Amino acid sequence: MEYSFHEDSHRVLVVDDERVIREILSDFLSMEGYVVRAVEDGQQALEELEQRSYNLMITDLKMPRLGGLELLEEINRRSLNVLTVIMTGFGTVETAIEAMKKGAYDYILKPFKVEEVIHIVQRGLEKQRLQLENIQLKEALSIYTMSEVLTKTLSLDRILEIIVDTALKESGADATSLLLLDPETGRFELKLRRSQDNQFEREVEELVLPELLAHFREDRLVLYHGNRAARFFSSPTLSQRVISFISVPLKIRLEVSGMLNLYSYTRGKKFSEGQRKMLSILGDRASSAIDNARLFRNLQDSFQQTIQGFARAMEAKDPYTRGHSDRVMMYAELIARGLGLNEAEQRKLCTAALMHDVGKIGIPLDALNKPQKLTREEYEVFKQHPDKGRRILEPIEFLRDVVPAVLHHHEQYDGTGYPLGLKAEAIPLQARILAVADTYDAMTSDRAYRKALSHEIAIAELRRCAGTQFDPRIVAVFIMEMEKWRRDQGNPGTPAPTCT
Repeated sequence: MEYSFHEDSHRVLVVDDERVIREILSDFLSMEGYVVRAVEDGQQALEELEQRSYNLMITDLKMPRLGGLELLEEINRRSLNVLTVIMTGFGTVETAIEAMKKGAYDYILKPFKVEEVIHIVQRGLEKQRLQLENIQLKEALSIYTMSEVLTKTLSLDRILEIIVDTALKESGADATSLLLLDPETGRFELKLRRSQDNQFEREVEELVLPELLAHFREDRLVLYHGNRAARFFSSPTLSQRVISFISVPLKIRLEVSGMLNLYSYTRGKKFSEGQRKMLSILGDRASSAIDNARLFRNLQDSFQQTIQGFARAMEAKDPYTRGHSDRVMMYAELIARGLGLNEAEQRKLCTAALMHDVGKIGIPLDALNKPQKLTREEYEVFKQHPDKGRRILEPIEFLRDVVPAVLHHHEQYDGTGYPLGLKAEAIPLQARILAVADTYDAMTSDRAYRKALSHEIAIAELRRCAGTQFDPRIVAVFIMEMEKWRRDQGNPGTPAPTCT
């Protein structure tokens, strides 16, 4: 027997093998405005709880197939979210205590007064309402906290991590993934994925993106359970495993630029309407943060390209230094790979390599290209270019982290270099790397005052100066990586340094 009321009504499941009890409770609870479903044993109750969500369940203790205590154990094992009240005609203090230990909210003795049952139901649902409000407050606080964190970073990678980690934590999902639209290819690419047990399978590859995008045009986001979620997955096996699925569109200027997907595989664990609303708000915050990060990255790229343009324009005027910064960047990346530096450090080093001589913009070209030896005064002017480079780059916030490498790339390992005479490990690592890469390219390139030296002579000179002018460890790594690269140049499958 089931009575249907409006969508917001609380749902109550009555479980008893006596038909009269089921009918009495169903009638009275329905008159109180609850949506009621009645089944005759614990096995049917489990099947019903797997299919639909209920706020509260009233179950008999002794029933065929599956009794009340066993039903409680199964509900706990399957993580089914329902408030449970046990009733029995054979009640003892021991059974009441055991029921409470297994998670029962309350205990009713038969024969019961209907008013007493209704009072227990009302009290239980009020407790549930307060718990839900508390959860919603926590969710709101989490979104606020996330928003505060997002405003403090413009790193796209960090923003994506915050979004995915917050969604996974606050939704209780088993797994989550984030896809972003690549403006150049027009395809959605997986950017990040997480799971509770760190074992994420191939769900992202199985998503039917046209179906999701069509749904986004009609509704704010996707929220489906069980078989109704199947159309969003191309694999029948996967669609049968997904218990609940949410996909939140990330819209930038009304266009879908990405999607945040959440998956539940745990039986009985379905995403709620409250979580849908919470994730919708999270999606709005996420979209704004992603848009800001992309705009900032574009600004960074434009600024960096402008500075690089200045440096290359200066090199282009000088036939002896044309392409010097690009080659230094390539050699520096070889060293970075050999040292095992991470991607972020490699990118920073590449930027520093391209910018390392930007300070020469302020030095007269004729002083740089004299076939004769520089006078003392000319050499002192030349020595100013690292500091001039510092003054050019320092006001640009996102280039400040490359300033130490640019400023100190003429320091020497024994402390006899300039501008500050730093020694050994006091010289920033990236500056020590640039010193080797810069000197090798200078030796193997034509200059106004001499012809290019051979690779072998340049390597011998690096070895000779290791420990005095250069960091010996970096010299050793460079020689090893350079020999490998030269040996593999004829192999089309060998990746060349790209600094991307």
